[in-house]
Amino acid sequence: MRAVSGPPSRLVTADGHLIDSGLMSRYLDLILEGGGTYEVVRMDIGRRPEDTSHLELAVSAPDEAVLGLILENLMAHGAQPRQEREAALEPSEKQATVPDEFYSTTNHPTEILHGGRWLAVSRQRMDACIVVRDGQARCVKLRDVQAGDEVVVGHEGIRVSPPGRRADRMNFAFMDNEVSSERRVELVVGRLAEEMKEVRARHGKVVLVCGPVVIHTGGVGALGRILRAGHVSALLSGNALGVHDAEQALFGTSLGVDLRTGRPVHEGHKNHMRAINAINKAGSLLAAVEQGVLTSGIFHEAVRAGVPYCLAGSIRDDGPLPDTVTDMLEAQEQYARLIEGAEMCLMMSSMLHAIGTGNMLPSTCRTVCVDINPAVVTKLADRGSAQAVGVVTDVGLFLTLLADRLGV
Repeated sequence: MRAVSGPPSRLVTADGHLIDSGLMSRYLDLILEGGGTYEVVRMDIGRRPEDTSHLELAVSAPDEAVLGLILENLMAHGAQPRQEREAALEPSEKQATVPDEFYSTTNHPTEILHGGRWLAVSRQRMDACIVVRDGQARCVKLRDVQAGDEVVVGHEGIRVSPPGRRADRMNFAFMDNEVSSERRVELVVGRLAEEMKEVRARHGKVVLVCGPVVIHTGGVGALGRILRAGHVSALLSGNALGVHDAEQALFGTSLGVDLRTGRPVHEGHKNHMRAINAINKAGSLLAAVEQGVLTSGIFHEAVRAGVPYCLAGSIRDDGPLPDTVTDMLEAQEQYARLIEGAEMCLMMSSMLHAIGTGNMLPSTCRTVCVDINPAVVTKLADRGSAQAVGVVTDVGLFLTLLADRLGV
C-alpha cells in the first residue's frame, strides 16, 4: 500500500459489498487518478455472501482543492468522509444561479446533516443541486433555483448511498455484466416478468420508454397486450412512436413497408404523412381513439387502459402530432412527473429517450434497457445510470416473450 504523506488529509469510510462489487479497487483508482495518496487504516472483509465489508482510508492530496475533488468522486460511489460537521449552505444570489462551490448530485439516495439530524434529499436525480427549504432538502434543477435559496456547498455533511450490486440488479443472479448476451434473453425475460407481476401486485409503478423500432420489428401486438393487462403505468417516447403507430394502425405499414409481408407498398413512403394528417383531423391521438379513427395499436391500447403518456418533440419531427410536446422544458417536466415514484423502468430501442429518462431517475429505480445495438445499452450506463441492466436482442422478440411470460 502507498503511504500517506503530509496534510491535507481526511479519513474516509465505506461499508457494503466492497469486494465483489469492485468498489474497493474503484476507490483506490479514484484516489490515485485524482493525484492523491492513501493508506488503508482498517479493512474488515465479510466472511459470508450476505456479509458486508468495512473500509477506512486515510486520503491525502497536495492541496485542499485536489483533496476536495477526490472526496467528491469517492462520495459519488458511496465512500464517506468521517465527519460531524453539518452541510454548509450558501444563498443563491439570483434566479437560476448557485454559489460556485455547489454540490452536484448523483442519482443515488442522498442525505445531508442539517439541524443536528440527517435529512433525506427528495426527488433524487443526477446533475442537480440540493436546496434546503422549510427544513426540507430536495434536488432542484439549476434553472429552478430561486434567488435566496439555501444551496448545499462543499462536501461536508453529505451522505450518499449507492445501491450495492446485490441489491440493485433485480436479483438477476445469472447476470454478471451490465450487458447480457442473447443466449440469456429468455432468463432475463422470465425474471423481468416476475418482477413486473410483483410490482403490479403491490400497486407499484412501471414506466415504459420506447422508440418506433418497437413497431418496425412487429412488437405492437405484444406491447398492446401488456398495456391492456395493466402492467404499464406511464409511456414515454417521441413523436415518431405516435406517427408510426398510427401509420401501422391505419395502413398496415411502417415506414411504407407492409408489416405482414416485409415488402414496400405503392406510395408507402407517404403513409406516415397520411397518418399525421388523419390524427390532425381528429385533433389528437386520444380523440382519434374516441372517434373510432384508431381502432388498434399502442396508443389505442394506452388510451383504453388509461395509461398516461408524453411524446417529447425534436428537431427532426415530421408533423409533429398534436400530442407532441415541442417545448423541451415542458416535455422534461412532463417526463419528470410521469416517472416520479417509479419502481421499474423498461427502456426499448431509443437511445435519446432512454438516456434522457435515465438522467432523471434515481438509482433505486430498477432499470432494464433493451436494444439490438450493444452501444445503446452501454451508453446508458456510461451516462450515469449504472443501475441499468442491458439486454442485447431484437425488441419485437423481447416483447413477445415478455407478454407470453406475463400470461397476457
